[in-house]
Amino acid sequence: MAGDISPPPSLPKYLAEGLPKQDASTLKATREFVEELIAERERPVESDDLPDDATVVDDGPDGYVVEELVKCGKDGCKCASGAESDMHGPYEYRYYRDDDGTLRKEYVENQ
Repeated sequence: MAGDISPPPSLPKYLAEGLPKQDASTLKATREFVEELIAERERPVESDDLPDDATVVDDGPDGYVVEELVKCGKDGCKCASGAESDMHGPYEYRYYRDDDGTLRKEYVENQ
């Protein structure tokens, strides 16, 4: 390793062995790239990320809770028409980002 610097135990072996072999310029470029990745993955859910027909019920640091009308997907159900009056709900869903930065949606149980 470089001097007395030890990598964190969670760092994959290929990075722990490869990074110390890089010059300062490459390490600075790597740091910039890693900071951009972190910022992308930690970016908050924006209202533009939500479905157009969702009604925001609550917004907080963990994302948005919205009400949505939904289609059930059953053959012959009236909701297949897509008309608002034929849809099921409204149901509450929470939109959030997981550790990889992917936008996720989960049903919120009735309290």
